[in-house]
Amino acid sequence: MSFPTADDPRRIALLETIEAREDELVDLARALVRIPTVNPPGEDYRPCAELIGQRLARRGFEVSYVRGEGAPGDSDRYPRWNVIARKTFGPGPCVHFNGHIDVVLPGEGWTVDPFAGVVKDGRLYGRGSSDMKGGIAAAIIAAEALIDAGLGLPGAIEISGTVDEESGGYGGVAYLAERGWFSQPRVDHVIIPEPLGVDRICLGHRGVWWAEVETRGRIAHGSMPFLGDSAILHMSAFLRRIEDELMPRLAQRRTSEPVEPPGARVSTLNVNSVHGGQVEQRYAQNSAGEPIADLPAPVVAHRCTAVLDRRFIAEESLQEVKQEIIDMLDELQRTRPGFNYGVREIMSFVPSATPREAPVVQATARAIARVLGREPSYIASPGTYDQKHIVRTGGLRDCIAYGPGILDLAHQPDEYVGVDDLVHSAQVMAVAAWQLLHGQSQV
Repeated sequence: MSFPTADDPRRIALLETIEAREDELVDLARALVRIPTVNPPGEDYRPCAELIGQRLARRGFEVSYVRGEGAPGDSDRYPRWNVIARKTFGPGPCVHFNGHIDVVLPGEGWTVDPFAGVVKDGRLYGRGSSDMKGGIAAAIIAAEALIDAGLGLPGAIEISGTVDEESGGYGGVAYLAERGWFSQPRVDHVIIPEPLGVDRICLGHRGVWWAEVETRGRIAHGSMPFLGDSAILHMSAFLRRIEDELMPRLAQRRTSEPVEPPGARVSTLNVNSVHGGQVEQRYAQNSAGEPIADLPAPVVAHRCTAVLDRRFIAEESLQEVKQEIIDMLDELQRTRPGFNYGVREIMSFVPSATPREAPVVQATARAIARVLGREPSYIASPGTYDQKHIVRTGGLRDCIAYGPGILDLAHQPDEYVGVDDLVHSAQVMAVAAWQLLHGQSQV
């Protein structure tokens, strides 16, 4: 069976079927949003995985639940449950749709309940609506509509709901990739419906190096700080160097990769957190000015830590990124009395980019042109996502991110995804999967 041409009635019927399931698509996305799978710590992973798995089991998928046992964050209280569903039609390639079910905390500033799944003015609001439960729902509807079309499909379709992407993916895609779930011959093509826009194909991402820098001092009584050596002041000197010297240099390094938004086409560094001295406490007074909560102890901080989130471009190497920080710290150790430090690496990933000539890129590009009537744009993500594990650990390079939503809204209050975008992305994913299953190179 050949892949459909622009006016093929089978293609038209498939697109109309998905359009007619708009309410079903929205309802599924709302149901997913209403499960508050906040990470950390990893709330309600099992119920969300089961919502996906039970639905697909009813459609004839073989469903597996895999716990990321021993992965960072996994515990009996917060088990890392993933779901993988597979529908096999016969010999041929496998197209896999992968989405993460975890979301970041809602934070403040919402005008709607972040876990109510509110729909208004053509938008679905809620934490995870865009990043990326809307994309998961669109992929499920796309697969179901393609199966229902009775097209005599070859190969197999897989859909997975995985965990912990927001914290590195170690209990989710990384755990599964280490065990062959994202490698050939099981899987041939992967589409990750991250919120990158319905007419954009994300080929990869910048690199990242996470590290914790520790400055060390000497504890003493707070009323006699001259007898101690403040680790916080040493950290302050380091952070001043970062802001005054390193950040201006990073801003001058530009990549040729199409990273979006354009502000991320340079190297960046974010100080994720700083902790020093006493453990965090809560201070309060009553109306008489008397303390009624925690009380501080008068000490000079002997330890201070800062977590660095360094994003680097394809034109930089990981070793250069690390050495740049070490050189700054060494210089302070030579020039600042009492300065002493340590560095602990947390995790790192090099930039990733799928070639435009790859089958999954070509199929999705043609699907966008057929469904939306315009050519796609090609982008790279400013942050990493689970493609890094599929490529590096699974050894599968035919992987992209494509899905509904606006990247800038990720992790923001009043996050939303457009209903039209949900439908259009489902149509694109269905047409792309149809082509990939048939192994066609031409429309």
